[in-house]
Amino acid sequence: MRIPILKLHNYLLISIQIEMDDNTAVQFQEDLLDKIHQTGASGVVIDLTSVEIIDSFIAKVLGDVVKMSDLMGAKVVLTGIQPAVAVTLIDLGIHLQGVPTALNLEQGLIKLRQELGE
Repeated sequence: MRIPILKLHNYLLISIQIEMDDNTAVQFQEDLLDKIHQTGASGVVIDLTSVEIIDSFIAKVLGDVVKMSDLMGAKVVLTGIQPAVAVTLIDLGIHLQGVPTALNLEQGLIKLRQELGE
């Protein structure tokens, strides 16, 4: 199953609404990087509100997605991180220092525009 990636102006919006397995996570990573390349998007908002649990592989892929997007010139904002996901990320040593976060998608878009100086 693929995770939809929506384009809004010069941003990409992703709301993960499914329970991710390893294959879905890798496919998401490839799809997002391809979409950044195709559209030249300057920012990405990844909404994790529906993600209640995360395993070590998916946590690593998420960290990699943030770093790879940055290398491609797209700033990433993470929104809606659930407490259990935050604990898991820290326990696994996945530090997303410098990655802006927000409580919800609307605040994430505002944060992204601030980060990009718009």
